[in-house]
Amino acid sequence: MSEQYGVMVCGHGSRDEDAVKEFKSVAEGIKKRLPQYETDWGFLEFANPVIRSGLDALRGKGIRNILAVPGMLFAAGHAKNDIPSVLNAYQVENPNMNISYGRELGIDLKMIRAAGDRIDESIKKTNSRVSREETLLMVIGRGASDPDANSNVSKVTRMLWEGLGMGWAETAYSGVTFPLVEPGLEHAARLGYKRIIVFPYFLFTGVLVKRIFQYTDIVAAKHKKIEFVKASYLNDHPLVLDTFAERVQEIRSGRNNMNCQLCKYREQFLGFENEVGLRQESHHHHVEGIGTGFADNGKNIEKPKSVYIHDHNHNHDHDHDHDHDPNHQHHPYPHANHPLGPKTLEENPIKSIPK
Repeated sequence: MSEQYGVMVCGHGSRDEDAVKEFKSVAEGIKKRLPQYETDWGFLEFANPVIRSGLDALRGKGIRNILAVPGMLFAAGHAKNDIPSVLNAYQVENPNMNISYGRELGIDLKMIRAAGDRIDESIKKTNSRVSREETLLMVIGRGASDPDANSNVSKVTRMLWEGLGMGWAETAYSGVTFPLVEPGLEHAARLGYKRIIVFPYFLFTGVLVKRIFQYTDIVAAKHKKIEFVKASYLNDHPLVLDTFAERVQEIRSGRNNMNCQLCKYREQFLGFENEVGLRQESHHHHVEGIGTGFADNGKNIEKPKSVYIHDHNHNHDHDHDHDHDPNHQHHPYPHANHPLGPKTLEENPIKSIPK
């Protein structure tokens, strides 16, 4: 009898129940693409089931070889630190299991094409005759305290700009780094383009996606001669699901290497030199499994202290969708007082829209 493998899709989690439902839908889509594997899913924080519950479910089915993938776009703190910490702590408690960790979705032509489809869909819904050459594309990333992840959003922007033939393109972020959405859009509005397409490069809805569109409304109200178009986030686009399935298969083929050369924990990254060699551990036990009404199968699982020895054979990633607490025990971001950010988008910005 051949060894059985199971797939564990590890999400960040959100206080927004719509985001939790969408993540579950994506996990089910991955399962349909990989019918040869048992598949389960769980969250790092703010929602249930937690990652440990998914691992328990797979273990209960007799699965001893786990192919874990982060349900995230880019490599930053949560995939570099927090998810591996949870997985390795579980492995320590269950030495008869073998948990292998895959890489993030990252820069992938399938993901770029999926993003292009979402932008094209938004254009088709408008009645205007504005050309692409008269259109500015604003790509909004989550934002991280990791310049590697932030720079990947800029690369996505450039690839979409050229691929779609837009007149211009800019990048902004929903938090943690700069520029934030409002100053980014204010800058874009002064460049003379007739239309601005706002595209959140996010996997799922949630608090931040909704605030991105609220801040879009604020800027649009100040610049009524410009057409503002809101493009949908990625969600369960078929090419996104294909990319997830590919990441799982990469683990078994031994091709799931991440980019260590741009890891701020390993190399002297400009401005982040004092983070080389920091201990990597999960910072999310205090918010694990809280935030939505989804039940954790009636189980109250005691959370162990994370045990994680950093091994660069795992993947790195960061894309999350929640209202991050700036006092959240992470290493201090060196540009925390930058005038164009990096505080996460404020709640209820809609009240600021000019009448």
